[in-house]
Amino acid sequence: MSCRPGNIAGIDIGSRSIELVVLNHVGNVEHQVRVPTTFDPLRQCREILDGVTVEWVTATGYGRKLFVESGIAKACGAITEIQAYALGTAGLFPEARTVLDIGGQDTKVISLGPGGRVLKFEMNDRCAAGTGKFLEIMATSLQIPIEEFGDFALQATKQVRISSMCTVFAESEATSLMGRGERPENIAMGLHLAIVERTMAMLNRVGLEHPLCFAGGVARNPCVVKLLKERIGERIIVPEQPDMVGALGAAMHGALRRNT
Repeated sequence: MSCRPGNIAGIDIGSRSIELVVLNHVGNVEHQVRVPTTFDPLRQCREILDGVTVEWVTATGYGRKLFVESGIAKACGAITEIQAYALGTAGLFPEARTVLDIGGQDTKVISLGPGGRVLKFEMNDRCAAGTGKFLEIMATSLQIPIEEFGDFALQATKQVRISSMCTVFAESEATSLMGRGERPENIAMGLHLAIVERTMAMLNRVGLEHPLCFAGGVARNPCVVKLLKERIGERIIVPEQPDMVGALGAAMHGALRRNT
């Protein structure tokens, strides 16, 4: 495809996927795409930008500095994931006051003010515990495709407790439960519960205010969404494409830069 000059792009380079959002001159989404990160994220970035003509690209995600330094885009900048998810959420849901993003390698909780202003945030990025990577490793351990893991856990007949959130120890604990004859569905539910309990602790530390917007790739997991709703007891906003929020926010930041 070819986008008209004057458009602004946002690119979110995450550990599992890369998202691109292009906004036209009036701020509407003209183009968006999502691809796997693979072992060569810069090649993926080049491919999704091939044929896309924009006047500015704002990068976010763990690969944002690599993108800026690569020279793929002549006119570009970078913002943090916190800024990107705050702006993207505010653009989609101005009423949201808290953002939860559970991505592939980190979990973020953001307290929002008017216009997407970040009031407070907390980020878990030191290990896989409580992230999409944790679920991916556990799904592999139970031989369930990650895309089906949430639905699989919802088939549980009881809740078993996984005491460790360390990925290595939790995997060992899950293996031990299987060895004692526990149903894999119940173990999967226990692993999802462990994620949600850790997430609730982060939400409480930041100060949960409603409405809560749940974004990021793990927001596609129906079990995590269900358990969060049960714990919170309030409506949760889940975007139609939760993993595109960061790229949208990055594009919005570029548009704001152009208009100031």
